[in-house]
Amino acid sequence: METIDSQTWIIIAAIVVLGAVVVGAWFFYQKKQSNKLQERFGPEYDRTVNELGSRTKGETELKAREKRVERLDILPVAGPEAARFTEAWRALQSRFVDNPKGVVVEAEQLVRELMEKRGYPMGDFERRAGDISVDHPDVVANYRSAQSIAVRDQQGTADTEELRKAVVHYRALFDELLEVREPKQEVIAEKRVAAR
Repeated sequence: METIDSQTWIIIAAIVVLGAVVVGAWFFYQKKQSNKLQERFGPEYDRTVNELGSRTKGETELKAREKRVERLDILPVAGPEAARFTEAWRALQSRFVDNPKGVVVEAEQLVRELMEKRGYPMGDFERRAGDISVDHPDVVANYRSAQSIAVRDQQGTADTEELRKAVVHYRALFDELLEVREPKQEVIAEKRVAAR
């Protein structure tokens, strides 16, 4: 009888230890997934978690974005088309002093056109920003800031300095979407490749 009792205790202890290992592994996996999402989305991770009120809800939303964008056919912009977009940006930027309000509207339209050309769906703003955050998490905050200023401009409450900032924000997103690289960076990258 005592051996049965001691065997029962051994089995119970083994089940408890196994359960603790499984729970520990699950927590480790969750932490690893959270860290992966934080690294991928940067500040957008914190914004989403805060907006949705919990880490679980925020991470679920970010994972859903990843899956949604995976199904999209996001394409780079080819040379002549990229040159056309670049020239259009230069032209609108040169008109800022004479028409800051109009340039903000044009900048938003040009960014939307570029997004559409790349293959991003043109749903509501939050959906577009969410889609962009998957591949361009560092500039989605710029997009949100520019949009906020554009809305204030439509309400007549944005001043010229804010409009300038909106154009700068749109420009950061535009460059990222167009995949523009500074010439110095390209030269440095070429030197690194040649050195290998």
